[in-house]
Amino acid sequence: MDEITGYVEAFEGVLAFKPGPGDGTPEIAWGDAFFYYSPDGTVPTTTQPFATIVTKDYPDDEASRLNRPGAFRVNIAAGRAAFVEQTGREPREPDTGDADPGAADTVIAHPVYGELGWLAVVTPGPRTDAAVRDLLRTAYELARDRHRRRAAP
Repeated sequence: MDEITGYVEAFEGVLAFKPGPGDGTPEIAWGDAFFYYSPDGTVPTTTQPFATIVTKDYPDDEASRLNRPGAFRVNIAAGRAAFVEQTGREPREPDTGDADPGAADTVIAHPVYGELGWLAVVTPGPRTDAAVRDLLRTAYELARDRHRRRAAP
């Protein structure tokens, strides 16, 4: 998890928001990480993160079984093309249910936000290391480009 966080934090303009006690965030988010393209270093109020790392099950998002020891999930908004390449289907097409949302080291459609084009990997390892890095870079570049378009006169 620290390796992935360090990888993403090295991208220019990235803000890694890590909720914790005393910052006003809900306790359930403590220990997780939210990655934004934010060159001014503030958490954007009008933009979603381009990637997250969650360390536990959330209400209505228990399919990945993250309450197992050492389990965490990287969630990545790498865009439609990457989603289709990784899953073989369009984001809004029905999921066949073939992928186990709790399987480690496997790129899958996010169990909740897959229809929005998000991908997920539970406890990435050697099989998905290169793919996770590529997907994170793609998600970062999409977020950066979107920010630049919105900031253009």
